[in-house]
Amino acid sequence: MAHIVAVCQSRQRTDPKVDVGEGELRAGHGLVGDAHAGLTERQVSLLAIESIERANREHGITAVPGSFAENLTTEGLDLGALKVGDRLRAGEAELVVVQLGKPPEAAHTYNHQGVSILPREGVFCRVVRSGRVRRGDEIAWTNFSAVAPRLPADIDWFES
Repeated sequence: MAHIVAVCQSRQRTDPKVDVGEGELRAGHGLVGDAHAGLTERQVSLLAIESIERANREHGITAVPGSFAENLTTEGLDLGALKVGDRLRAGEAELVVVQLGKPPEAAHTYNHQGVSILPREGVFCRVVRSGRVRRGDEIAWTNFSAVAPRLPADIDWFES
């Protein structure tokens, strides 16, 4: 099961984010209390712990969840497979992917020990349904229908 490793926020836009363990994702706003919330359509940022661990190995740094300015650090979800428009359930909230990474020409002002991976590997989402999100909560793709279609072999021809 893919899950949330950390819920991170910062009070000032220039401060590193820290894992606060849980928070409220508000529709049309983002993570309540985070300095980046409510500023753009990119209300919540996601980054995989697998990416953070790889950056630590490759660059000899000591990054932790939040070091790259992400709001939700995930584990077990292939963020690279997501597409713009995909929907995710994160804890009690629902998100829609609005941007994958950042364009090369966009300013990338935040890095950890000289390394910046959010522009390449980050996923940016809009909150479409408010809810609590906590460390350990499941994060899952919700693009798939919750109800399987009825195929002819499934039809009870004798029901009235």
